[in-house]
Amino acid sequence: MKKRFLLAGLLSAFLLKAKAQTSDSTYQKSTLSKTEVELVYSHYIQDGHNSAVTGGIGTEKLTVYSPSVRIGHTFKEYNTIRFVGGVDIISSASVDKIDFIVSSASKRDARSYGNLNYQRQLKKKDIRLGIGSGFSIESDYMSIPFFASAEYTNPAKTRTYSFDFQAYFDDLRWGRLDPDYYKPVRLIYPVELRNKQWFDNYRRESYNFKFGFTQVINPRLVLGIFPEFAYQQGLLATPFHRVYFNNDSLKVENLPGDRYKVPVGVRLNYFMGSRTILKLNYGFYWDSFNIQGNSIELEAAIKTSPQWTISPFFRFYNQSGSAYFRPYKEHLISEKYYTSDYDLASFQSYKAGINLRYLPSAYLTKRISFDELNLRYGFFHRSNGLNAHMLTLATKFVREKR
Repeated sequence: MKKRFLLAGLLSAFLLKAKAQTSDSTYQKSTLSKTEVELVYSHYIQDGHNSAVTGGIGTEKLTVYSPSVRIGHTFKEYNTIRFVGGVDIISSASVDKIDFIVSSASKRDARSYGNLNYQRQLKKKDIRLGIGSGFSIESDYMSIPFFASAEYTNPAKTRTYSFDFQAYFDDLRWGRLDPDYYKPVRLIYPVELRNKQWFDNYRRESYNFKFGFTQVINPRLVLGIFPEFAYQQGLLATPFHRVYFNNDSLKVENLPGDRYKVPVGVRLNYFMGSRTILKLNYGFYWDSFNIQGNSIELEAAIKTSPQWTISPFFRFYNQSGSAYFRPYKEHLISEKYYTSDYDLASFQSYKAGINLRYLPSAYLTKRISFDELNLRYGFFHRSNGLNAHMLTLATKFVREKR
């Protein structure tokens, strides 16, 4: 689930960024077509000692290599097609523990994904409509998403309303990438718990409704409010997560069959001058698992030269845990729902880092330019001891036909 929202978040950020870059109507009218190609490589490393695969104890060591490509093509002024695709190559020590296949090297898995979106701006109106779909697949997971969006900007360009709808339809059976099957076969349980069928449902559906409102308060200050509502139903537990009880018995994680989520975001962008922009974000989160969270993030974009921008950032998050969570061997055997996944526990976390942006504006040919280079590093720490390092390198090329 986290991977899917990560993908949706990256896709949304890319679309918003592209819209901001094509907002100059004078520039658009002088361009017959424009193609943007962004090549991205991300490297993620984490370590911790509370793996849900082994019941809330054990290594969480994980490495993810993530090459991807993002292509946007604008034609006839009002039409844009965007594609985002890539692969996550996952090396995880805890994944070895799913079926007790332990080796000197961590087990590797891969997730491939692709999304295609079409957007159209209505002629002589500041309204943009979009629709899209795609796929995400790995050894024990297949997801088909659908996207729809609408955005309206007032003639003065001081106010924007937006709406995004996302739906995901998941099949959690294993077998699609196994050479003996190449089709979905069954849910994967821990090897010592395969004596019974723990779940009779292998599907999950997720629906997300996001609204947006931005207002230019004055030439220096912009306010944005982004309420959301999400609903999930189906198999929300992870079949290969173990739970150990206080009487030494062992079961597969079990969670309710539906979940409501209500995130709300508030954003303030303050233009301090020609060189510095301050971005302040506050987020509130509540769901029907009785998790409540608050986050605050501060980022400063400092333009040191016409080509270089340095953006340090810091984010703090605090979460109250679900009643369904208990650590290793602290669950009662009489409980109906139970998990030892620390994502559902009470914790505090922070993320700090820096982004370097370089705008060379160098033309490789008469029509193709090397447009942008981004290097971003972040360090993440959670109060239960989970640490992570994230490094992302992105380069963008633009081809224009006038």
